[in-house]
Amino acid sequence: MSRALNIDADTATVIAMAAKHAAAISAIEPLHPRGTRVVLMNIDGANVLAKAFGKRVLTGPVTRTRLRP
Repeated sequence: MSRALNIDADTATVIAMAAKHAAAISAIEPLHPRGTRVVLMNIDGANVLAKAFGKRVLTGPVTRTRLRP
């Protein structure tokens, strides 16, 4: 499994859930048209967050947004 997850939730919700489960975030970005891509600091945090979001974890292709110009 990867440390990166695509989740069908807004960025604030993902940050709050990560804080609740003590999962450290390495990077986070919004997806287009909805959702959030989050990279956790370790695989354990990714597993915990994937389990917490359950069916809201996106498994298909997603469209990422540019963070830097």
